[in-house]
Amino acid sequence: MSGKAGASPANTAGAKKSGGAKKSGGSKKAGTPPRPAPVSAEPRVLRLGAVPGATPGKWIRIWRQRFTDVTLELVPLSVAEQRDALMAGDVDAAIVRLPIEKDDLHVIALYDEIPVVVVSADSALSAGDELRPVDLAGEVLIVPADDVLEVGPIEGTLSPRFDPPATTEDAIATVAAGVGIVIVPMSLARLHHRKDVVYRPFVDGPIAPVGFAWHADRQTPDVDAFIGIIRGRTANSSRG
Repeated sequence: MSGKAGASPANTAGAKKSGGAKKSGGSKKAGTPPRPAPVSAEPRVLRLGAVPGATPGKWIRIWRQRFTDVTLELVPLSVAEQRDALMAGDVDAAIVRLPIEKDDLHVIALYDEIPVVVVSADSALSAGDELRPVDLAGEVLIVPADDVLEVGPIEGTLSPRFDPPATTEDAIATVAAGVGIVIVPMSLARLHHRKDVVYRPFVDGPIAPVGFAWHADRQTPDVDAFIGIIRGRTANSSRG
């Protein structure tokens, strides 16, 4: 009876020791260092070029509402540099004046602007609601060096006796001084509006087409998403 009683405590002790070893092994597993957190991606930026007079405000507002993780940076471009900026990758896409050389570019036509005649506020031409070529007879027609309409000679108008102004803004300032008239897209007349000039729609004048362009080899998902906004796709569209 006493031998059996002595064996029982020993067996119990062995059982406790064995159980402790199992716990020790479990603690090593629990102490395994955690996996490093994934490195976050670099913030994305969509660089959108825009020529003077372009009005992408609505599209930009929609972009900022839908794509809060991608910064949209608006980059002003002159018409003379619009293609070079796209080719060099200075911008991801751009709102451009058409026509533009399409080699290596994809281009979407957006809208056509009507031309207007900018005249001094006290000019007799300001009395009309719109103007036609015949109304401009005897006026000095100023064509700035950055002209985007390619305004050709208009029968009855006079050529200025001074060098063409370098910019549309300079041309409008000359008109404000009471010298001549200038024909520009309506958006540029609004952009450079002054109290001492007015503008009137020019019937039968050259239109000013505007487009959206991007490099054919750099059509990123972000560019695709902006195209979707331009084309009126909703936020729930599978294409963005």
